[in-house]
Amino acid sequence: MTALDPHADQPVIHTGSEPGEATSAVVLLHGRGASAQSILSLAAEFHRAATVQKLTYIAPQAASSTWYPNSFLAPLESNEPWLSSALSKIESVVSGLVDAGIPRERILICGFSQGACLATEFVSSHPARYAGLIAFTGGLIGPLGSELTHDGNLAGTPALLMSGDPDPHVPWSRVEESAAILKQMGAIVKSERFPGRPHTISLQELNHAQAFLNHIFESHAA
Repeated sequence: MTALDPHADQPVIHTGSEPGEATSAVVLLHGRGASAQSILSLAAEFHRAATVQKLTYIAPQAASSTWYPNSFLAPLESNEPWLSSALSKIESVVSGLVDAGIPRERILICGFSQGACLATEFVSSHPARYAGLIAFTGGLIGPLGSELTHDGNLAGTPALLMSGDPDPHVPWSRVEESAAILKQMGAIVKSERFPGRPHTISLQELNHAQAFLNHIFESHAA
């Protein structure tokens, strides 16, 4: 781990098909204090319901199990260089998948909590046509009232944003704001609010995500 790029040398693990043999990929980003191994448990749930064949699930590990030290609502400079390093780590994972023969339009970015914030920020700050974005309790990164928009076109990327309300870490207003910005960038966005849901991934959200994943990969294959 280096001071300027703390996530650069952290491991990346996978399950499912080998990247070089897969036709589609899901990049999974863990939350604060969790691990790449723990977020890969979502792969088992997704894969149980998945109809797409030759799917690989990739999970990078954050240094010290934290992508950035402070709240995603804190001043951006207070989360550097961790935040820039995290975004660079995801880009290296995505680029590796592209090099292995999986185009970005067949790569879905998914995360929970801090990982959901990072997934949303990555897709918006590295705009392209992705297979999709799934954010389990997260939104674009930056202080309340700050400018969150990015240049670029998401070209019809499907996005599913889900969160409890109230949530102790992610205000529902930030989820709504993020959805609006993604739409302005050309994404096709669906947001789902779950009143009173604790800070976790509910079975209902998991079912929504499974259906979303199947739909977008089936539509690509059609």
